[in-house]
Amino acid sequence: MSKNIIITGTSSGIGFELVNIFSKKNHRVLALSRDNSELRKLKLDGVDAIDFDLNHNDYGKINEFLKKAEKIDILINNAGYLVNKPFKETTLEDFQMVYSTNVFSVAMLIKNTIDFMESGSNVLNISSIGGIQGSVKFPGLSAYSSSKGALNILTEMLAEEYKDRGIHFNSLALGSVQTKMLEKAFPNFTASTSALEMAEYIYNFSTNGYRLMNGKVISVSSTTP
Repeated sequence: MSKNIIITGTSSGIGFELVNIFSKKNHRVLALSRDNSELRKLKLDGVDAIDFDLNHNDYGKINEFLKKAEKIDILINNAGYLVNKPFKETTLEDFQMVYSTNVFSVAMLIKNTIDFMESGSNVLNISSIGGIQGSVKFPGLSAYSSSKGALNILTEMLAEEYKDRGIHFNSLALGSVQTKMLEKAFPNFTASTSALEMAEYIYNFSTNGYRLMNGKVISVSSTTP
């Protein structure tokens, strides 16, 4: 059965691959990113790819999709922003931009779409293994990793608040994935997982695996701890 999907951060990497997968499976997708020009070139069936800056809160742009869809089955908050700087060099503006993208915009998008969700709807927040207590931490990621920790707690809180409505909230804390964001932050590092491989995992979780979980933060990494 065709579902109505919203995915953020779709200009490249995991989000871009996710849109392709959902389209091939005949779902209807609203893809949100600041620059979706490459995605629009593909002219994928069932996909509305619009340029949308999550930090500007211009939710009027998505109202047309919401009115036509009437119900949102899956929301995947995939957009993220990473700053790799020593803590002493990380400015207030750096922290504000990271938290605005990784936490505040997620909360606001959920707030503006929650009335279109019903029992069985599924919100999936894409987090990072760096936001998990006890995981290996990397210097330079104080803003990014702490924001992902906040996202994980937000996930748990919303699962509790909306459990009576039957809406699922889960967070996937990803390990390193070969994306443009990773390449920019760590130019000499090569991840063992491709964006397509992770997108396929996320697709399977968001369409089926989530059913047995609510309010969970799941580590998705090929390394330990």
